[in-house]
Amino acid sequence: MDDDSQSIRVGLGCTSLSRGYSPVQQDEDDSVRVVHRALDLGIRIFDTADIYGPYSNERLLGRALKSHRDRAVIATKCGLVTNPDGTLSRDGRPQHIRAACDASLRRLATDTIDLYQLHRVDPDVPLEETWGALAELVRAGKARGLGISHATVDELERINGQFPISAVQYELSVLARHSLDDVLKWCETTGTPFLAFSPLGRGLLTGQVDHAVLDEKDARSRDPRFREHAFAANRAIVDGLTRVARRHGATTAQVSIAWVLAQSELVIPIPATKRPRWLEQNAAAASLELTDEDLRDLARLPAVVGRMHWDYARSGS
Repeated sequence: MDDDSQSIRVGLGCTSLSRGYSPVQQDEDDSVRVVHRALDLGIRIFDTADIYGPYSNERLLGRALKSHRDRAVIATKCGLVTNPDGTLSRDGRPQHIRAACDASLRRLATDTIDLYQLHRVDPDVPLEETWGALAELVRAGKARGLGISHATVDELERINGQFPISAVQYELSVLARHSLDDVLKWCETTGTPFLAFSPLGRGLLTGQVDHAVLDEKDARSRDPRFREHAFAANRAIVDGLTRVARRHGATTAQVSIAWVLAQSELVIPIPATKRPRWLEQNAAAASLELTDEDLRDLARLPAVVGRMHWDYARSGS
């Protein structure tokens, strides 16, 4: 077993522990073992959301961490709801935020959420009202800190002055660099940690995904970056990562995570996985140091073909 006193700057995105990209339910006992192995490897941040499942992912994490609560930082989210037809909508009303927090606390089997995050800004509710309700949860001892995802820098400035932001969360990978020039710079100015989700590009950057085997039940089939023409073009990015990986005797996935880590000491990648093998590989990336030559080569990789909607949601374009 690894030394429990050591922690690494890599977290675990927990959504795959329930279903991930496939509608097939993951075996819960296997998922609990993944969480425990993550703790052994020095992973301390576990990121979930009430919408994952919905609800089942928080219950799973609560079960897995029940006897290990002091070793884990639990980060969960609110502000998205599942409609009867399966679509998602936003709800930033203070009454919803309060009720969602109480429900998450019960499912997570904890008295306090370490990082309570607003999943999306609700355009129909003044952000200051939503953030004020979240701040009250901290004052009540139900949360230790607050985070937010997919806000504009202007929104970050507004709410940080109202109540300090403990962390932000955005996608970041060599496929998705759109937050480097604005959000990450804001984080470096304010000293705010940046949780980077999908550092492996939903598996594309591992080089292990075969477009031909993706079916309509796989959520990635609706990702513009995975459409046939885009997927073929984006292989050039994977090939570039692979060339760097060979220099280090590492995997393409490890180079992808190491690139994210190299962007700032404030960045914490939270790759998602449900397999111990990939978990261990991802954790090992924390000790991979890329050279200046590596970073120059990766900076010259072609731009991604295909964009997710959140690539441009902040600007409204």
